Formats: sequence, C-alpha cells, structure tokens
Amino acid sequence: MHPHLTQSNYILLGTRKKNGERVKTPVWFAFDQGHYYVFSAGHAGKIKRLKNFTDVTVAPCSMLGKPLGADLSGQASIIETKEGIKEAHAALVKQYGWTMRMVDIGSFMTGKINKRVFIRISLDD
Repeated sequence: MHPHLTQSNYILLGTRKKNGERVKTPVWFAFDQGHYYVFSAGHAGKIKRLKNFTDVTVAPCSMLGKPLGADLSGQASIIETKEGIKEAHAALVKQYGWTMRMVDIGSFMTGKINKRVFIRISLDD
C-alpha cells in the first residue's frame, strides 16, 4: 500500500468528466495484491464517468471528503468477472469487517446487492 494512503479509511476518488473537470467522491477502499478496491452503486455518476475515462486520482480523506493529503494518479477499471468481484469484496470485508457485512445486508434487503459495481485501481509509478 502506498504510505500516503494509510492515513485514513477513506479515499477521495477523482473521476473525469467529458469537459475535463474532476469530480471527487469519498469512498471506502481496501488494498490487496497491489491494487485498491472500491465499490459503488451501479448507476452512480462515477461509474458513468469511468466508462468514458479510466484515469483517476486518489487521496486520503475524511469520511466527509476533506482531503488529508495530495492526489496520486492512477488507472481504474470496472471489474466484470465473478472471480474479480469476489476478490474485491473479500478485500473490503477484510478491511472493514462487520461494518462491510452490515452494508451487504442492507444492500440485500433493499434489492441493490446485484446492482453494485466494484472498481480496481492501480496507481501510476
């Protein structure tokens, strides 16, 4: 894990709009096997933006999105395979434990569990 990101349980994920402007959103993240993983509702704006542009920025942040460090650049991809989704979910469960399990239960109860999208982020060197 990049030492810059160990300051927080959240990262500020910056995705690019068509006009070049960045939209930054605080998200949970987990690090595993050289990648960062996040999840989102499938209809969220960040998912739509990632389909157009895979370049992202990440920075440690507070739960409310206050930056706690400088942006790092990287590439993101939406995970399409069941195996990849299982790996990403396992990393998030390992990171957040029962809290992630509670989110899972809430997603299941509201019928949104299959509408979630998992994202893999690789930082640039």
